Amino acid sequence: MILSPHRPALCMGHARPRPGWREGPCGAMQIQIPLLPEISTVFVLVFARIGTLVMLMPGIGERFIMSRGRLSLAFFIALMITPMARPLMTVPTETGALVTLLVSEILIGLSIGICVRMLMAALQTAGVIVAQTMGLGFAMTVDPTGGLQNPSIGNLLTMLGITLILTSDLHHVSIAAMHESYRLLPPGGLPEMSDVVQLAIRAVTQSFALAVQIAAPFVVFGLLFNIGLGVLARMMPQLQVFFLAIPASILGGMLVLLAVIGVMMSVFLDNLGGFLRQLTGG
Repeated sequence: MILSPHRPALCMGHARPRPGWREGPCGAMQIQIPLLPEISTVFVLVFARIGTLVMLMPGIGERFIMSRGRLSLAFFIALMITPMARPLMTVPTETGALVTLLVSEILIGLSIGICVRMLMAALQTAGVIVAQTMGLGFAMTVDPTGGLQNPSIGNLLTMLGITLILTSDLHHVSIAAMHESYRLLPPGGLPEMSDVVQLAIRAVTQSFALAVQIAAPFVVFGLLFNIGLGVLARMMPQLQVFFLAIPASILGGMLVLLAVIGVMMSVFLDNLGGFLRQLTGG
């Protein structure tokens, strides 16, 4: 009598099923298919907010940065934030409610991103003031960040500010502000207009105050220079003050710019960093 050998058991036991999982062949745990559309919907909602913020983020969201690079960065940031944002979101089953939630996420991203962009516009505003004071308001070049014609001094300050943002790691604070935006403005509906308006007013006020603060040395220089020219014109009426004033104002303005540009950019970075840290709750 020949005994056939026993075949080894393929299934070594049964595991307790988990929520969202079902038991497959031989006790293997398999994820339920209905759970995947929910995760995909949450990711799309997160990507709507994060993608809008990345497109407006200082340093990374500039026009000369390739779109594929910005989209890739937004994709990976949204991928990391999705597990944190999923418990905060209740995915609706109706199409209208889902579209409303998507639009609200885009509006939240736009409101925060535009407010941060207003602080970046302080450099261009300060550049206009400096150029008018130095007599270089007519020297216009194309702004690489916006594609519009602006004074060359303003473009110089903007490009220098972007470089310092990246070298001082302020873009890391921007990414942290994206994460904390779910605490400040949680998903679930349209944002409160009072909160959005208050944030916008604070951003505009701080932007203009920062522009005047950055350009303050040139305001003082222009005032003293014009007073001196007026006194000189009264003392020497036969002197052609106009032909003397333009080269002297440009030369004096360049010397002042060389002396105070470090302080100007330090003030800008401190104000931008403080505004971003307010968004992070710091």
